[in-house]
Amino acid sequence: MTEQQPYTVVATEAGFEVRHYPDYVLAQVKTTGEFNSAANSAFRPLVNYISGRNKTRTQYAMTAPVLHAPNPDSTEHIISFVLPEGTSIKDLALPVDAEVTLKHVKAHYAAALTFRGLANYEKFNSLGSQLNAAVQSAGLNISGDPYYARFDPPWKPGFLRHNEALIALTGYPQEKEQK
Repeated sequence: MTEQQPYTVVATEAGFEVRHYPDYVLAQVKTTGEFNSAANSAFRPLVNYISGRNKTRTQYAMTAPVLHAPNPDSTEHIISFVLPEGTSIKDLALPVDAEVTLKHVKAHYAAALTFRGLANYEKFNSLGSQLNAAVQSAGLNISGDPYYARFDPPWKPGFLRHNEALIALTGYPQEKEQK
């Protein structure tokens, strides 16, 4: 079974949940193109990196989800693999492929909307907009644009797939406690 990125649900709001994510590390590729083709083109270099195509030939377990952050103002996308829990960026093998970069993400809060089924750009974009509106309606502050999480391999039947729209929050939980 694929390891999943850890988080703690800290609140349930109308239409979404608020989660706390501890520090984690990403292997990521920036690519351009249409939503699905961008995700597909970034997948191979990321799989190669965790499969040992790196300076020390170290292999890393596949962890769900695969994150997809489209730039709403261009055709750029950042596709990321979350590395296993407890991975430190200072201990990671350096990538061989120049397109693969490593990023440490500090602990933070995020709003999440979970859904099942196939997920194309229209579906993700619609749910990202819905999540953004629900978060603002709840009086929370967002940080950045919605991004998306895919948890399942492409061969899993669409109606069984687990996906999420997420958006980072700022000022949580202090701002919530003051209301």
